[in-house]
Amino acid sequence: MTDSTPDPKDFRPEARAPRGFADKRASQIAAERRLITAVSKVYEDFGFEALQTSAFEYADALGKFLPDADRPNVGVFAVEDDDDQWMALRYDHTAPLARFAAQNWDGLPKPFRRYAFGPVWRNEKPGPGRLREFMQCDADTVGTDRPEADAEIIALAVAGFKAAGLPAGSTVLKINNRKLLNGLLNSLGVVDAGQQMGVLRAIDKLDRLGLTGVELLLGGGRKDESGDFTKGANLNDAAIAAVLAFVAAGNAERSVVLDRLAAVLANSPEGMSGLEDLSRIGATLNGLGVGEADAIFDPSIVRGLEYYTGAVFEAELLLETRDEKGELVKFGSVGGGGRYDDLVARFTGERVPATGFSFGVSRLAAALALTEGGKAAPVRGPVVIIAFSDSDMGEYFKLASEIRAAGIPAEVYLGRSGMKAQMKYADRRLSPAVAMIGGDELANGTVTIKDLDLGREMAAEISDNKAWREGRPGQVTLPRQDAINHLKTIIKSS
Repeated sequence: MTDSTPDPKDFRPEARAPRGFADKRASQIAAERRLITAVSKVYEDFGFEALQTSAFEYADALGKFLPDADRPNVGVFAVEDDDDQWMALRYDHTAPLARFAAQNWDGLPKPFRRYAFGPVWRNEKPGPGRLREFMQCDADTVGTDRPEADAEIIALAVAGFKAAGLPAGSTVLKINNRKLLNGLLNSLGVVDAGQQMGVLRAIDKLDRLGLTGVELLLGGGRKDESGDFTKGANLNDAAIAAVLAFVAAGNAERSVVLDRLAAVLANSPEGMSGLEDLSRIGATLNGLGVGEADAIFDPSIVRGLEYYTGAVFEAELLLETRDEKGELVKFGSVGGGGRYDDLVARFTGERVPATGFSFGVSRLAAALALTEGGKAAPVRGPVVIIAFSDSDMGEYFKLASEIRAAGIPAEVYLGRSGMKAQMKYADRRLSPAVAMIGGDELANGTVTIKDLDLGREMAAEISDNKAWREGRPGQVTLPRQDAINHLKTIIKSS
C-alpha cells in the first residue's frame, strides 16, 4: 500500500486573479491615465493643490466602518499592525482627507482646496462593473460653508467631463439638497428614522418604477411581477401626495424647479433654507457658464443623503454603451459628491464644513470603452532593433541608445528567434518600424528601416506574394543619422 498524499514539491497553484480585482494591460492603463491627467489639469486650473495620502488608514478613521467585531473587515480590507491597531485600505479619498485636515488644520490655508487620485478598495461582493479595487479622482474644499463652494465643485466636475473628451450632452450633474427632503418630512410629521429611510429607498427607485411604483412604496408596499412583496414606508395619503409633488418638481430649468419646490416646502423652514442654498448654487452656476443641459436640480436624487449634510450631486452618463454582444449596458452614475460638514468633527469635535466631488475613473474608462468607436486604442510599441548575431549585440544597443536620445522609444529584440519571428514580434507590439544593422549596414555605416505602418497599409492592397517580396514596401537603407530622422518622420505620421 502506497502513500497517496501528494508531494508538496509537486503542488502547482492555479493561475487566477482574486475575485473583484482586474489585471490591466497598456491600453486600459493609458485610458485611465488620460482621464486622470485631463481631470487633474482642470482641478489645478480651479486652484486645487495635489495631496497624496497613504493607502492605509487606521480602521477607526473610516467613519461608518468603525470596528465592531474582533476583525473590522466589513466593507474594508483590514490588517492588524504589530501594535495591535487595525489598519484598513482606504475606502475612498474623503476619509483620509478628513484625517489629514484634522491632523494638520492649524498649518493649512483655509479654506483648504485639494485634489487626489489613486486606487481605493472596498471589501464588497463583486459583480459586473463592480470591482473591489478601482481608481477615483477627487476634489474637495474644506473650511467653508458657502453654497458657492458647492457650485464651484459642480462646475469643476462639468469641466472635468468635458476635458476628459466626453461629447456635449453625454453627462448631466443632478443636484439635490438633504435639507429639502428632511424639511419636508419633518413638516409632515415623518420623524421616525426607519420610516424616513423607507421614503429614501422609495424615491431612489423612481427611474426604474416611475411615480406609480414610488407611490406604492411610500404607502403600504408593492408586489413585483415575480410576486415578491416590498414593504412600504406607510405614509398617510397627504404625506404621499406631498412627497410625490416634491419628487415631480424636477425635469425643468433650474429656476422653474426652484419655484415648484418653493410651493411644496412653504411650511418648512429647513426646506426653505435648503432652497436658498440651491438658489445661490444656481446663481453661481449661471455666472460660471454652466448650462442647463450640464447641471440640473433634481429632487429625486437621494443616494448618499444619509451621509451628506447639505447639497448632494450625482453625475449620470447618458452615452449609449454596448457590450461585446451588442447588448445595452447601463452605467448610470460615473461620479458624485456633496457637502459633508460632520466628517472632520469626528476627530476634532468641532464642525468643519466641507464639500467635494469624486470622478469614478475606472468606471468611466470602462464605460467609454463600450461606446461606439470608444474602445481603448492599442498602445504603440517601440521601434524594434532586429538581432542578427550575438557578436553584434553591442552595436544593436548602441543604436537603441541613439534612437532613444532622439526621443523615440526603442528596444533590442532579446529573444532567440529568427528574423521572421522577430518581425512578427514587432508587429504584435504595434511597433511603427524596425531597424536593422546587418553586416553590410555595419560596414557602410547605414541602417535599414522598415516602416511597419506603411507595410500594413500596402499589405491590404498587394495580393500577390511575389510582388510583396520584390517590392519590400516601406523599406529604406540610409546613413545612420538620416535613418533616425526617417524614424522621426514615421512616428509623426503614425
